[in-house]
Amino acid sequence: MHTTRFAFILALCASAALAASGEVKIDSGKLKGVTANGVISFKGIPYATPPLGDLRWRPPQPVKPWTGAREAAQYGADCMQNPFPGDAAPLGVKPAEDCLYVNVWVPAQPPAKHLAVMMWIYGGGFVNGGSSPAVYDGSQFAKRGVVFVSFNYRLGRFGFFGFPALTKENPNEPHGNYAFMDQIAALKWVQRNIAAFGGDPKNVTLFGESAGGGSVLTMMTSPLAQGLFRKAICESGGGRGSLMPPHNLAQAEAIGVAFAKKNSITGDDAAALAALRKLPADAVVDRLNMATMFGAMSTYAGPMIDGKVVVEEPDAAYAAGHGAKIPLMIGANSADIGFNRFKSLDDLFAQFGPDKDKARAVFDPDGKGTVSTVGTAVSAIQIMIEPARHMARIIAGLGQPAYEYRFSYVAESMRKQWKGAPHATEIPFVFDTVEARYGKDLTPADEATAQAANACWVNFAKTGNPNGNKLPGWTAYKAATDQILDFTEKSPVAGPDPWKARLDVVEAVADRPKK
Repeated sequence: MHTTRFAFILALCASAALAASGEVKIDSGKLKGVTANGVISFKGIPYATPPLGDLRWRPPQPVKPWTGAREAAQYGADCMQNPFPGDAAPLGVKPAEDCLYVNVWVPAQPPAKHLAVMMWIYGGGFVNGGSSPAVYDGSQFAKRGVVFVSFNYRLGRFGFFGFPALTKENPNEPHGNYAFMDQIAALKWVQRNIAAFGGDPKNVTLFGESAGGGSVLTMMTSPLAQGLFRKAICESGGGRGSLMPPHNLAQAEAIGVAFAKKNSITGDDAAALAALRKLPADAVVDRLNMATMFGAMSTYAGPMIDGKVVVEEPDAAYAAGHGAKIPLMIGANSADIGFNRFKSLDDLFAQFGPDKDKARAVFDPDGKGTVSTVGTAVSAIQIMIEPARHMARIIAGLGQPAYEYRFSYVAESMRKQWKGAPHATEIPFVFDTVEARYGKDLTPADEATAQAANACWVNFAKTGNPNGNKLPGWTAYKAATDQILDFTEKSPVAGPDPWKARLDVVEAVADRPKK
């Protein structure tokens, strides 16, 4: 019998057995999942050895196999952090340093062929977040015929840390960006194991939001992640450089020494490193979260150019022709994250130099705006919205499919409070988990938008094209036409970007040579 056909028959048999028993065998042992509402879920699957003790600030190490069928009914711990009050995606489990777990949702009905795979990277500024929030449940994706995967990656100083003794301890290993190393390890786990769940390792779409979206762009350009996924979706993940000011490894090591000194650990040798590894997890967190991170930069490095995992910024990598040649869907929200730092409108528009009058005309056409409202709107375009177009333009210019979207839909219950879609509010619509987010206030219009968004994301994962299911004709991005798909409060609308003039004036400043 032909080898490929034999492998296909084995895969179908495995899928049928999975549907019948809820059990699956992966490279580290057997798993027992939970079947509910036409979906089988497997939660809390270790994809690496717990990064404890001497494995703190080491690349993820292989899982030790287990015997018997491991119960996979509960999430593993989310990664160690100081939870952010008021988070729209609150954690469902208690954080811990032992946190490198993956979760999988599959259709209970055995497929006739291997299914497309969607792999989610959560946001949270690289200091918060996890896979356990209810809005990240993957059931709706599985019901639409894909295998959905989520996972945890190390955060804060556990995820990004440099120290001279670390570099000397294992000189041939990558250092500093442990969060990104976790993401690569999870991608490799999918390549080894997803066929056992009925997924196609050759059709993996990586997608994420905010820090997760920035991570997707990083994975698209990391030499160590090449070939591990075939499509990418970036939600509010920037596109011009990093979401945070990047450091190189040497600068991160100096920040690590400062953190040690703050904890009364002197020197930068092996003894100092051993003392750092003995610090309680809470002391390593040291109250770090999204509310405090910008005040903690003297002792927290964040993502860095380490030379092995991350060698250059994503847009620079693609401009140099170094990025993965895969389709990209990218966009941001209409009232995305923005910060006003100006004292007056004159001060605000001065940054546009010779284009200041043009900027005033497009951002404050009636002259009635306040520095707070206009400054925040300008900042949102600078931080998230124009960078998404910037990345789409680069990708399209290389001849690769790129689709740009904007999410403008606001849940009906929030329209008196929000004048646009704030940062991260697209997530429950993309996941079609709006009931978990809005509960009794959910409306039919909210549900319809969620179904449309979820369908777009699934279509793209399956085929590389988000169209279908009676959705509007959303053409691939071209700079000449500047077309996007806008999820408006009435319905998704495909057409030329209505904010083109705003983005153009911001682009002119962003592309201006730095002094």
